[in-house]
Amino acid sequence: MSRPHPRRGAPLPYQVLAGVVPYADGWLAATAKLQGITMSPEEPQLFSSFLDVLDYKPAYQVVTVAIPVGLLDQPSPGGRRCEQDARRLLGLPRSAAITSAPSRRALSCSSYEDARSANGGRLSIVSWKRMRHIAEVDEVMAPYWQRTVVEVNPELSFYQLNDDQPVRFSKHKRAGIEERRSLLKERIPQIERIIDARFPRVAAAHVLDAAACLWTARRVVSRAVNRLPEDPEWDNEGLRMEIVR
Repeated sequence: MSRPHPRRGAPLPYQVLAGVVPYADGWLAATAKLQGITMSPEEPQLFSSFLDVLDYKPAYQVVTVAIPVGLLDQPSPGGRRCEQDARRLLGLPRSAAITSAPSRRALSCSSYEDARSANGGRLSIVSWKRMRHIAEVDEVMAPYWQRTVVEVNPELSFYQLNDDQPVRFSKHKRAGIEERRSLLKERIPQIERIIDARFPRVAAAHVLDAAACLWTARRVVSRAVNRLPEDPEWDNEGLRMEIVR
């Protein structure tokens, strides 16, 4: 059940932003304070649930999350239109980073085989491993939260950081890690506070992904984002299905 929208409290002299990615034990948030045009990265934070992210005080003005927001009730080949558009934009081989969100009816399945069957016989292992996180977001999301919560994909964030060109290397290889670190350091002063952080069970690639999501949160505030697709689909819960970059 979706929770009521929290009261925001007294205005702050700055805005608080978060780029959020799932990891094995919960959620990793790369955060920053934005005052005027100056963004000051802070130490990343770990949250045990997505609801904890939404309930955090002071409340985040923008949460960019690398998890599907809005789901199809019935499976569709290629997934949602936003995912199909993202793959076309990135091209091979980076398009492989865009997995199709499962249909909503697959979320309650307790085994991979059952979930794949409920999803029309197609379900990536990556999507299955993230099923708990996808279900968490779907449980708490309501249309009013889309004023705050925006779906992103780190690979699209790095595409934008790289002057609208796909990055060359996989984030699972050393060259890919260094490529992404370099892009972030070029654009975000003091980003080392985030990308040099280390936590148990959190891969370096997760930290870089969260930092890239934070970059897109900054773009959301400045109204400089692009949306895939430009004319979004809506799911049966009234949620826009779009990926912002």
